[in-house]
Amino acid sequence: MMAEPGRRRQKHLMAKIKPQALLLQSKKKKGPTRINPSTVITCNIIVILIVLSLYATYRNWFNRSSNQLGTGLENFERSVTSGESTGTHLPSYAIFNTSKGSITIELYKDASRDVVNKFVNLCQKGYFKGMLFNHVIKNFVIQGGHSQTLEVAGDWILKGKAHSQLATSPKHEAFMLGTLKPNKGSKELELFITTAPIPDLSDKLIIFGRVIKGEDVVQEIEEVDTDEHYQPKSPVGIVDIALKQEA
Repeated sequence: MMAEPGRRRQKHLMAKIKPQALLLQSKKKKGPTRINPSTVITCNIIVILIVLSLYATYRNWFNRSSNQLGTGLENFERSVTSGESTGTHLPSYAIFNTSKGSITIELYKDASRDVVNKFVNLCQKGYFKGMLFNHVIKNFVIQGGHSQTLEVAGDWILKGKAHSQLATSPKHEAFMLGTLKPNKGSKELELFITTAPIPDLSDKLIIFGRVIKGEDVVQEIEEVDTDEHYQPKSPVGIVDIALKQEA
C-alpha cells in the first residue's frame, strides 16, 4: 500500500520533466549549425585563389597594353627619324652647322614633301656630314655635293654673272634651299643655296626650303676666294645638320 503512492509521485515528476526536455531539444534543433573548421579553411583558400587569379589576369592585360603602346611609340619614333613619315610628322627646320657658322632653314614639307622626306632620311644617315661647298658662284649659288657629282654645276658657271639682273621670282629668290631634279635611280642629293634670284632655273631645281636665320653666314661663304673653276681655295662646308620641329 505504501509503494503505490511513491510510484504515482514519480510518474507525476516525469510528466513535468518531459515537456522541459522536449523544449530544450526543440531549441537545439532551431539554433544555428556549427561550421566545421576544415570547411572554413577550404572556403578561405578558394577565395584567395580567386583573388590571385583576378590579379594575375589584370597584370597580364596591363602588361600587354603597355607593350602595345610602347611598340606603337617606337614605330612612330623610328618612322620620324628615318624620314619615312610625311606631312606634319616631318621636321619643320634644318640647322646647317657649317665651318662659317649656323644657318637655319625652314623646310617646305607640304609643297616639296617627297624631297624633304628624302632629305630627312639622308640627314639621319649622316649623308651630309663633312660635305663641302664645291662651287661658290657670287650673285648666284653656293653648291654642296660629294666629289663624284662636281660636274653638275659646269653649265652654270658662264651664267653666274648675269643672274643678278634677273627679276625676282616668288619661288626662286635669294636664300632658298634647293636640289637638282632627280634622275631615275639617283640616290644622291646635292644642296644649293641661292644668293640671288634665279627664276630661269625653274626647270632644273626643286626648291624645298628657305633660309630664315644665318643669311650673313651664307654671304660669308659666298665671299670666299675661289679658283677659276669657282671652287673655294680653302675648304668650307657642312659639319652636320640638325633637324628640329621648332626653330
